[in-house]
Amino acid sequence: MLTPVMTWIDERFPMTKMVREHLTEYYAPKNFNFWYFFGGLAIVVLAIQILSGIFLTMHYKPDAEKAFASVEYIMRDVPLGWLIRYVHSTGASLFFVVIYLHMFRALMYGSYRKPRELLWIFGMVIYLCLMAEAFFGYLLPWGQMSYWGAQVIVNLFGAVPVIGPDLAIWIRGDYVVSDATLSRFFALHVIAVPIALLGLVVAHIISLHEVGSNNPDGIDIKKNKDPVTGKPLDGIPFHPYYTVKDIFGLVVFLIIFAAIVFFAPEMGGYFLEHNNFIPADPLKTPAHIAPVWYFTPFYSILRAVPPMFGSQFPGVLAMGGAVVILFLLPWLDKSPVRSIRYKGPLFKSSLTIFVMAFLLLGYLGLKPTNIWGQIGGTDVATVVAQLCTALYFLFFLTLPIISRIDRTKVEPERVTL
Repeated sequence: MLTPVMTWIDERFPMTKMVREHLTEYYAPKNFNFWYFFGGLAIVVLAIQILSGIFLTMHYKPDAEKAFASVEYIMRDVPLGWLIRYVHSTGASLFFVVIYLHMFRALMYGSYRKPRELLWIFGMVIYLCLMAEAFFGYLLPWGQMSYWGAQVIVNLFGAVPVIGPDLAIWIRGDYVVSDATLSRFFALHVIAVPIALLGLVVAHIISLHEVGSNNPDGIDIKKNKDPVTGKPLDGIPFHPYYTVKDIFGLVVFLIIFAAIVFFAPEMGGYFLEHNNFIPADPLKTPAHIAPVWYFTPFYSILRAVPPMFGSQFPGVLAMGGAVVILFLLPWLDKSPVRSIRYKGPLFKSSLTIFVMAFLLLGYLGLKPTNIWGQIGGTDVATVVAQLCTALYFLFFLTLPIISRIDRTKVEPERVTL
């Protein structure tokens, strides 16, 4: 029944060819583990965000006088509106959870190493787009923390020498965060950035399937092929083996997702801040302004760098540098092996310290600088943040040396299970 239909389609569009290349005849390493769930989950969460966002857009009003009321209308009067809003807000945070775990796996197994440099670059641009998408969407509820968080972040661009003040006005569309800012952030959040994201995700997947998937051993399975069939000896078809595996991971993830949506959508103020249930008031500044948790490591780096000559530009430069340096990772790692399984104690210790510093920066970014008191007139939390910032950058700056002198193990010729 379907054969004539598929033949008709294949004559006009290479449907079967694409399915073979990217599913049934795409051979992936047979030793994928838990860490390889998160790439597929990221695509699922992206779909959830797009679908829930479409329904929210139907009722949302991008107007400074009506935005907060329209969100309340969605929550109270639109049938299942509360569910759609909580799905979208929960999805935003879990998106970053999945992405951070996906990036951590790449760090562990060397998925950024040759020949996957471009794959890593695409992934990092996706990460930047996600940050922009989250920031633009953060303003839309027009709550107290949304308004003042956007005010603080946009004002940082004003610290750029020479062009800063004009740049901040250009981003806001006004001298302060106002209706013009809300309108342009809405357009960027709903149309511009999602289109860029979808294009980058497609490029990321095409690049992945061109160079092949990495694995926990960091071994290129294309080097060992069956002389008769030409298929990798250490590979198995992505479908059905890994589609079944990913479906299992997806079910577990959706259970966790649903548990948060139905029982703890605010997550104690980490997913939805308490101040965002209060309408934005330009005349009343919150006692403590902090971004959403997934921005806080970089916000903490910004606060840790002291101003120079009354300008916050050094902190802005450090915050930007903390993201830009991630792009250089493929060229900083000089190790003869890819995977952490065969790297030495220096790299393992360095990566552990890096992760702990990143998590601590994230925590400190959520809290006021005086949370741990003062010593000699200096906030203890600020000193700790400065130390963690130094450790963050030292991981990358010392990587070329550590990766050369580290005692590595010999990689096996075939993948291990």
